[in-house]
Amino acid sequence: MRVVVTRVQLQATVWAQAMVENGYQVLMLPLIDIAALPDTKALTQAWQEWPTYHAVMFVSASAVHYFFASKPAITPYPYTKYAIKTRVWVTGPGTRSAVLAQGILAQQIDAPELTHQQFDSEALWQQVHHTIHRGDRVLIVRGAKRSPDSGAARSQGRDWLAQQVQALGAQVQCVAAYVRQIPQWSMSQCEQARQAASDGSVWLLGSVEAVGNLQTLLWQQNWTQAQAVVTHPRIASAARSLGFGKVTSSAACLSAVLTSVECLS
Repeated sequence: MRVVVTRVQLQATVWAQAMVENGYQVLMLPLIDIAALPDTKALTQAWQEWPTYHAVMFVSASAVHYFFASKPAITPYPYTKYAIKTRVWVTGPGTRSAVLAQGILAQQIDAPELTHQQFDSEALWQQVHHTIHRGDRVLIVRGAKRSPDSGAARSQGRDWLAQQVQALGAQVQCVAAYVRQIPQWSMSQCEQARQAASDGSVWLLGSVEAVGNLQTLLWQQNWTQAQAVVTHPRIASAARSLGFGKVTSSAACLSAVLTSVECLS
């Protein structure tokens, strides 16, 4: 069986290697392209204010990578005894691993339990809502989406969690650490994707945005013979709306996704 890995390049290699080690053929077709921001002034400001935040939330491993890549050389945060009081919020194990790799202490991180069936903002909120007090400041580090029409980047995402924080009287600031955009597939990649839509390949779909980009890239494709493993109910709904004939839901961790792929073998 062939597995189509659609994650961004920073994470795709790990997932592809795991699939190969478990005996699967792998086709890597990223559905979201990410790049650094041309202007990092806002990120520099966020670093300077790190100790003033009750928590810094990273929405993805990519957010961690690009945020820490922008850290000014003269800024010791978040490792000093003052800045370590700032909590670090993540929604899943991949992002948690990325944060740990940057030297953040495990006891500084808040995340859904690894046994939790869902890794998302709602699951994270169950873990952290009781720690929020009026006047607290929370920073959300996320991506900006580049408009296909104008080319401009606009920050978006995680509005639900921001609303919950604000409802408790706390302040929310959002900063974009990178730009997300639709990838530019070659003719060969488009042909490989069309073949994978009907030859029994299993697509790994990790976001609603990825499904939307797939529809844009292959807007005339019939997906009724395609099958996918998805990591959230909202992604499942998007995949079914696109026309995927078989959609299997899984927890977002790699081991759970592997189990779901095995069930389709």
